[in-house]
Amino acid sequence: MRINNRIRSREVRVVGEAGEQLGVLATPDALKKAEEAGLDLVEVAPTAVPPVCRIMDYSKYKYEQEKREKEARKKQKIVHLKEIRLGPKIGEHDYQFKLRNLEDFLKRGDKVKITMMFKGREMAHVDLGRKILDRLASDISQVGEIEESPRQEGRFINMVIRAK
Repeated sequence: MRINNRIRSREVRVVGEAGEQLGVLATPDALKKAEEAGLDLVEVAPTAVPPVCRIMDYSKYKYEQEKREKEARKKQKIVHLKEIRLGPKIGEHDYQFKLRNLEDFLKRGDKVKITMMFKGREMAHVDLGRKILDRLASDISQVGEIEESPRQEGRFINMVIRAK
């Protein structure tokens, strides 16, 4: 965005501070009008023919724009992807502990990737791992829902759960 003396074109279409059209003026004349009003001449549409410039208080405009961007960033919710790893021979206490952590992550609004890992000969019992993942999905159905259903990738079965 070019301001005042940085505007390069010979003539510009000028819009007044209240939004009224002042017409096409030579750049020096437009600068003079802006100075008389005690404001800046700001190029708002440089690709138009001739370029469109507006008479405004640039520092106030810039401040308000930054304020709007800050407000927009404040309203954004960042979703993190957490991961919980389990094995097919998980004990009941460990299962309950991981389930509690999973619920906490979901209540915070995070997504959770559940990874069932198989080591060595455990690959022969993939069905046990799937049963545990099904149990986990049913236990968590109050606070979360399955985003990606369980799928096997080599020695892992992955599943993604998101908050309701």
